Amino acid sequence: MCMERVGQKISSSSFRSVFKIVDKEALHWFPGHMGKGLKQMQQKLRSVDCVIEVHDSRVPLSGRNIDFKYTIAGIKPHILVLNKVDLIQRKYIEKIETKLKNEYENIIFTNCKDQKCKGISELLSTAQHLINNSNRYNRSDANDFNIMIIGVPNVGKSSLVNALRVKHLHKGHASPVGAAPGITRSVLNKIKISEDPLFYMLDTPGILTPTVQDTEAGLKLSLCATLQDHLVGETVMADYLLYHLNKYEHFKYVSYFKLQNPTDDILIVLSQICRDRKKMLRIRNFENEYILKPDFDLAAKIMLTSFRNGDLGRIVLDEGLL
Repeated sequence: MCMERVGQKISSSSFRSVFKIVDKEALHWFPGHMGKGLKQMQQKLRSVDCVIEVHDSRVPLSGRNIDFKYTIAGIKPHILVLNKVDLIQRKYIEKIETKLKNEYENIIFTNCKDQKCKGISELLSTAQHLINNSNRYNRSDANDFNIMIIGVPNVGKSSLVNALRVKHLHKGHASPVGAAPGITRSVLNKIKISEDPLFYMLDTPGILTPTVQDTEAGLKLSLCATLQDHLVGETVMADYLLYHLNKYEHFKYVSYFKLQNPTDDILIVLSQICRDRKKMLRIRNFENEYILKPDFDLAAKIMLTSFRNGDLGRIVLDEGLL
């Protein structure tokens, strides 16, 4: 089968069918604050009415900490929030819901950057309905509602807390946010997110499983900045991204990085980025003369940032699993 590409026809067989990573150990990351945070979360469960699990819409199936269902959520009402919905193709939303319906009864898609987001608007009313129809045990006489927000690192938990505060209290941020995983280090005190009804939320640190068993799932998490970039390596991550883009025919990168055609060679892409954006290293050669060399590491970072910002198109990294 041949497919029309930019400037010429390229056979699908021109691209890699599998991605090979040499150092699988790079995908293991479970720092001490995660273990401490997990224990704190378990200790707080008695004071919680509902658990909201937040995950990245780009990896709705890969990378979720399945232990949450047993160690944290338990019998508490549970809502799965798939955040960053603005970064995925709309056609996959129904497929994602169908795939997850046996595991989660309540799934809400959100975009914390959009205060008009339907998911943000309906989240607290959904939580209130579930809590009112559940056995609150030791909190049956409480007049307030307590929610614990959980999830793997950097999926937007703190951003969701802040978006709810702005939506319902018209107040500024109460929980720190950042582009790197691991910003929230411990279970915080209660944060008020609504006055009427009275809702409080516990923000928690992102918790991964101690070992990411599926190498490809680990690479997808890395692309979504759930693992720190340097642990896997920006060039390796950029190469996996290129592999994925080609495999599922997402060729917006060609025009975005001003390439002539799609390519399976990451060095061609990184070299073009360096040329176009003048990202060169000035180094001495063996003859003690200065020469210019492409800064591949910086180019890889630029490529990853472009994906994370949505500049390469709306992409579900789990589309092969749907």
